[in-house]
Amino acid sequence: MTEFVIDPHPAPAVPVSGGGAFPVRRVYCIGRNYAAHAVEMGHDPTREPPFFFQKNPSNLDASGRFPYPPRSADVHHEAELAVFLRSGGTDIPVERALDHVFGYAAALDMTRRDLQGEMKRAGRPWEIGKAFEHSAPVGPVHPVSAIGHPSEGEIALRVNGEMRQQGDLAQMIWKVPEMIAYLSEYFELAAGDVILSGTPAGVGPVARGDVMDLTIAGLAPLTVTVT
Repeated sequence: MTEFVIDPHPAPAVPVSGGGAFPVRRVYCIGRNYAAHAVEMGHDPTREPPFFFQKNPSNLDASGRFPYPPRSADVHHEAELAVFLRSGGTDIPVERALDHVFGYAAALDMTRRDLQGEMKRAGRPWEIGKAFEHSAPVGPVHPVSAIGHPSEGEIALRVNGEMRQQGDLAQMIWKVPEMIAYLSEYFELAAGDVILSGTPAGVGPVARGDVMDLTIAGLAPLTVTVT
């Protein structure tokens, strides 16, 4: 038995609808996966090769609270469908990719937009704008056995009751099976991996006291208060 020289940290986990918890290994996030969002961020919405960045497993937060982060005055919401893998591998064929999915959840990719912008202009990595504490509020995981594989249906985010983001899962440029297959060409995917699948247009800032309500067809709604 391994003897650790310091106390090991508990494994990050997300509650599962119906009971239990999903242990998180890695978190991959795809960028600009809805055409309208690509346009609002100043990019061509054509089907260019996908690109990914990562958040930390401990960034996933199911508490329903989002502490406004330090060193930023421009924090944005990004509503996303999260995909939770039960198995993985390398070079996974697209037609077998969904076999590796355990379930799905509503999630937010919170972004320190001002810091991300500084990193973009300097040609540096984005982690300071993306992978900070509590930056991925998430709802309960719904197993595939209960809901199947959502591939269409509304994804919408309201802030203080006002519609901010609205789209359809069918508008993803790269679909969930394609994302899994592509990632597996560059990484060895495994049980516990999570993929945030991109956000529709309408991203924008939040302030302390705001209440974000995310709904995705077929999933439990996610309500998060900015504290």
